[in-house]
Amino acid sequence: MSQYSVGIDLGTTHCVLSYTAIDGGSETLEVLPIPQLVSPGVVEEKTQLPSFVYQAHEAELAAGDNNLPWSQSDNSLSLVGTAARTLGSKTPIRLIASAKSWLGHAGVDRHSNLLPLNAPDEVNKISPVEASRRYLQHLLQAWNNKFPQARLQDQDVTLTVPASFDPAARDLTVDAARQIGLQHLTLLEEPQAALYSWIKNLGDNWRQQVSVGDVILVVDIGGGTTDLSLVAVTEEQGNLVLNRVAVGDHILLGGDNMDLALAYRLNAKLTQQGKPLQPWQILGVTQGCRDAKEALLSDPNLASVKIVVPSRGSKLIGGSLQVELLQEEVQQTLVEGFFPVCSATERPVEKPRSALTQMGLPYAQDAGVSRHIASFLGRQHAALSSPNPEVPGNEMLGADDASQSTESFVKPTAILFNGGVLKSNLLAERLISIINSWLTDANTDTAKWLQGADLDLAVASGAAYYGKLRHSDGVRIRGGIASSFYVGVESAMPAIPGMEPPVEALCVAPFGMEEGSSVELNGREFGLVVGQPVEFKFFGSNVRRDDSVGTLLDYWMPEELEALPAISITLPPEGREVGEIVAVTLAASVSELGTLKLEAIASDNQQRWQIEFDVR
Repeated sequence: MSQYSVGIDLGTTHCVLSYTAIDGGSETLEVLPIPQLVSPGVVEEKTQLPSFVYQAHEAELAAGDNNLPWSQSDNSLSLVGTAARTLGSKTPIRLIASAKSWLGHAGVDRHSNLLPLNAPDEVNKISPVEASRRYLQHLLQAWNNKFPQARLQDQDVTLTVPASFDPAARDLTVDAARQIGLQHLTLLEEPQAALYSWIKNLGDNWRQQVSVGDVILVVDIGGGTTDLSLVAVTEEQGNLVLNRVAVGDHILLGGDNMDLALAYRLNAKLTQQGKPLQPWQILGVTQGCRDAKEALLSDPNLASVKIVVPSRGSKLIGGSLQVELLQEEVQQTLVEGFFPVCSATERPVEKPRSALTQMGLPYAQDAGVSRHIASFLGRQHAALSSPNPEVPGNEMLGADDASQSTESFVKPTAILFNGGVLKSNLLAERLISIINSWLTDANTDTAKWLQGADLDLAVASGAAYYGKLRHSDGVRIRGGIASSFYVGVESAMPAIPGMEPPVEALCVAPFGMEEGSSVELNGREFGLVVGQPVEFKFFGSNVRRDDSVGTLLDYWMPEELEALPAISITLPPEGREVGEIVAVTLAASVSELGTLKLEAIASDNQQRWQIEFDVR
């Protein structure tokens, strides 16, 4: 039986593990100190495990340099954590970073060994799933070393994922966790975890901070991503109820972009001095910019920080090339570059792409976080007035608040920040100021800033608290799945030269469909080809909130539906003729983990074919 509720923040740049006892009156949340290499042969405990894997060259490690408290004879050349990040800043071609972003990238096979990207053949490559597994494995070993009588495999574990993760990315996260033996597993959206942490820190006082009719905008800006959610405060039988009513797109924009922007600014300064940096040096300077940025933003009175430029050859000495990052440079680059003043109607700038581009992550083209938030609030303007009774929180608006549904953007009444970037008061205050300027221009009250959480640890702590609540009657955030999902149905029509039959989109899982529930599309039959290779097309939407199960779309705007990876599969004939078209009805289910499955059920004998989001 589980003794602890464990929350794991499997972050893009850091991992954190928090825990609390399930039984007993104490609700104390602890953060696990994680032993890790900070340099070859040196182990320290830290509250965060940097999400980096470094594939070291054999000349970089001596015997025992990779030893950890639970592995005293580890001769592996693979490092995880602080040492991986440090060594990788000097030799980036051997560093695996942003595995979580790759996990959410539908354009690649996320089980294939592709990281580090573009590394030479001598560097051992691994998959995004394997990198995620290694971070989780390190956390498991650290836990089991501290609690040998309460193994992590036997505890209730809540693993956080971006709210914008699609079903395939959620499945991949679960896959990595299952590989290390985690069985009692729940997934939780990161913005919800941050809100749970805020509730835990305030205790019963959180009810004095928000009231019925409030709309909480959760802005989570971490190392690699910006994650946005809206939570509506409603009432049920006299009690406050929280409903997650909207989530944003998966935006690859965060602290890593800011560090790189500072590195390129320093390169421009050195170039003017006749000392341009090579590409590998720029990547190395980026690590120094990360540390310098945090120091300068946390202390506005600090004028500058010196950064050593990495060099190849002998060890760095006092005469090595150094460059100063100034306080004013940080403020100019980050504040104006990433949080530009804009109107609520402005949108991210999309530039034409080059015909040829290197394979990589689909990073946001526009670095303006404020424009991405304006776009999210504008796209979700109908989130609070859906007539669909299946959508949580749709009764939130009363007659007095009907303007929310007709105005051009959602007007939050409260804002909760999360993520390491927004630890900086300078950046947080700038963003609050921009959003409140939109509200003022719309003749609406400004939003309250909900404070009181450690932005580095909030997600893991909130996940552990949520896991404890699952065993009690505490406040819960309602949400269900964060998008509506559709399967493509090929139209029956005569052949036309050069034209494929049009595809309609059938809603099989509406927005807000609860975990652990299932639906059947009774009364409508489709033809299913068995015994031959076929392709299933899937679509997702986080703006079409009113579609119910069985809604069939023959037309939609490009911004309404996003094509998900198609599934190529040969369904077993199960005693039927190869190529036979079987009359079937469809059923869909959402697991307790929030993953989606689709079933085709033969009308004549109830045979069932399961079509999962095949992430391979």
